[in-house]
Amino acid sequence: MFGKYPLAEVGALLADPSRVAMLTVLLDGRRHPAGELAMAAGSSPQAASAHLARLTGGGLVQVSRAGRRRLFELARPEVGQALEALGAVARTGAPAGSRSRAEMPLRFARTCYDHMAGQVAVRMAHALVARGVLRPRASQYQVLPPGARWFEELEIDVSTLRKGRRALSRQCMDWTEREPHVGGALGAALLDRCLARGWVVRLPRTRAVSVTDRGRRALRELMGIDV
Repeated sequence: MFGKYPLAEVGALLADPSRVAMLTVLLDGRRHPAGELAMAAGSSPQAASAHLARLTGGGLVQVSRAGRRRLFELARPEVGQALEALGAVARTGAPAGSRSRAEMPLRFARTCYDHMAGQVAVRMAHALVARGVLRPRASQYQVLPPGARWFEELEIDVSTLRKGRRALSRQCMDWTEREPHVGGALGAALLDRCLARGWVVRLPRTRAVSVTDRGRRALRELMGIDV
């Protein structure tokens, strides 16, 4: 139908609110059963199955099995990054007072596929730049020599991350703040470390995360920010 215009094919997949609702759930970076995605989209099991088939066929979602259950997740990190960026574009011009109370935890801190987003993540990115850990460069963040040592203190080996196939560190546009946060392999490693050390915890049935008291102290000591 769209021939040589693959972007139009992606646009067609995102043109349905039910499919967007499913993709939004999958932005937490975890695997979800079809029934849960159907409930999030307000769709019948049959309609949800058809939507998921289109998303899978279009390369945005992938499916795996756990016993008899089929579990769905975003196909690759770039899908999450694109959805977050599109959210920022879609919200341009939206009045601040129009944000719902339910949206506020997501705006404060959430996952963007496998890294952290929201106000906390944007402030973290600002602090890492101000402290000479990272430097913005085009669409990326460059890790400066002091930054490599800084991440070593968190048991994050930047040299190992560089050897992977994934981009080391991206400026991922935040859809609520419309400023970049740290994505890429480095952003994923940073979120993993925050979870492992109990600085943030995932909240049930949402991609919002909560910053713990321990995390607040760590962010103040390591980055000089209060949240």
